Amino acid sequence: MEGKQPIPMNISLILENSSLIFPDRPAVSENGMEVSYYELNLLAGRVASGLVRLGIRPGDSIAICAPNSTEWIAVYFGAIRAGAVAVTLPDSLQGPELKQLIDEARPRMIYAAPEKLQELKCLRRPGIIETIICHGGDIDFRQLTGTESGKFKTIDRDREDTCAVLFTGGTTGIPKGAMLTHENIYTAIRNVVFNEKSNETDRALCFLPLNHVFGQMHIMNATLLSGGCIELMPSFDMDRVLDAMAGGRITKLFAVPTVYVRLLALKSLEKMLGTVRYCFSAAASMAAEIVRQWEEKTGLAIYEAYGMTESASMVTYNHYHRHVIGSVGTPVGTVEVQIRDMEGKVLTPDQTGEICIRGRNIMKGYLNRPEETQAVFWGDWFRSGDIGRIDSNGYLFIVDRLKDMIITGGENVYPREVEEHLYTRPDIQECAVIGLPDPEWGERITAFIVPAPGSTVDTAGLKTYLKSNLSSLKVPKEFRIVDTLPKSPAGKILKREIRNRFLNQVGR
Repeated sequence: MEGKQPIPMNISLILENSSLIFPDRPAVSENGMEVSYYELNLLAGRVASGLVRLGIRPGDSIAICAPNSTEWIAVYFGAIRAGAVAVTLPDSLQGPELKQLIDEARPRMIYAAPEKLQELKCLRRPGIIETIICHGGDIDFRQLTGTESGKFKTIDRDREDTCAVLFTGGTTGIPKGAMLTHENIYTAIRNVVFNEKSNETDRALCFLPLNHVFGQMHIMNATLLSGGCIELMPSFDMDRVLDAMAGGRITKLFAVPTVYVRLLALKSLEKMLGTVRYCFSAAASMAAEIVRQWEEKTGLAIYEAYGMTESASMVTYNHYHRHVIGSVGTPVGTVEVQIRDMEGKVLTPDQTGEICIRGRNIMKGYLNRPEETQAVFWGDWFRSGDIGRIDSNGYLFIVDRLKDMIITGGENVYPREVEEHLYTRPDIQECAVIGLPDPEWGERITAFIVPAPGSTVDTAGLKTYLKSNLSSLKVPKEFRIVDTLPKSPAGKILKREIRNRFLNQVGR
């Protein structure tokens, strides 16, 4: 808008402010070594100084493509403090996928794992990857920060300026870069801190990748805003997680449904949790039966929220005060949620339709994709692509992903409903229900099942069980027993990958 005055904001100030209030408290614990808020803030300041010395200007993009580490966090906040945009990429990327996202984001510099060095050199061209920051690269982390002062004055940005670009998971197609502004991120993480009652005594487990919205926003940024400590791991390792919990180093357990399923299979689980006071699940919908089993076994609830990359994490939260199993809660802060039909008409309570969201946490758009951005908005309402309903008390229930819906015999079937019933069976550890091409039905409902350890699944008996709980139309026509299900780095079961693998096998 012409004549509009910018409103200064920079997310890196959350680290600066916490370092002023809690300078000596641990900000990050990694491999038994703790880094205080004072030390982390100083390191981020040195990164910012080094980047500016190398020619970074406000608005430039700096990519991060490396495993979780304290350095990762310092580069993230240093880049943002210098006024740059942090483009956070999965460290598992390689080949065409890496090239695609580099072409999309066009970062001037990249902080990367040394294994990526040769591949990144091949992707260089004018204005893109001018500097590779890694061991053996153009400059390593110590060279970037070693001679710099940590007293770097944060560069003001407008609240509507892009702060970070996070790529959507790509489980249903080509990944898209969600442009999250400083205001988007601040709004979202404030909602996390308020609803979770986070404080400086918390120690939050983070083994999920920091490039993912859950690890980056919900765990890292929210924990640093509240002055807590991040117990940082490069990835999920059951032994390390159990050791950290049993050693009393964790108060907040952040995980995904597949991890909770694995933990439930352990004996003496309650004792192994140590000082854990709070359990949270994200990245994929949690089966209500798993929540019930966890509460019965540990005495702790598994709290859930509804969110996505495009919303910078939290949209709704299932509460401390009135926790409703099976729901993802009510809208947080000033976020608004509506259920609409496919023509955009707002529906009444308990009617099923697309979840639409409005709030200051919703992204400004997809990077370099104006048409796709326009397609996901009705005015200022974001179309989530998820199907849900809101009950008379305002609690949101996820029915399924719109694109996961199965049309069989002309009827709509939501896989999540079938999966909920499958998870009530003790002989099933994990499952995924998808639709496969069928000449008679259009799509054939197929259940892929991972048996519980030591169990054998009787598919005939399972079919009989489902017929007593579901209409015959919703009962899978086929059951496939598998050892594992493909998952994203964040632990989400990849239904598109299951479908592709099956179809490729059939086509051979």
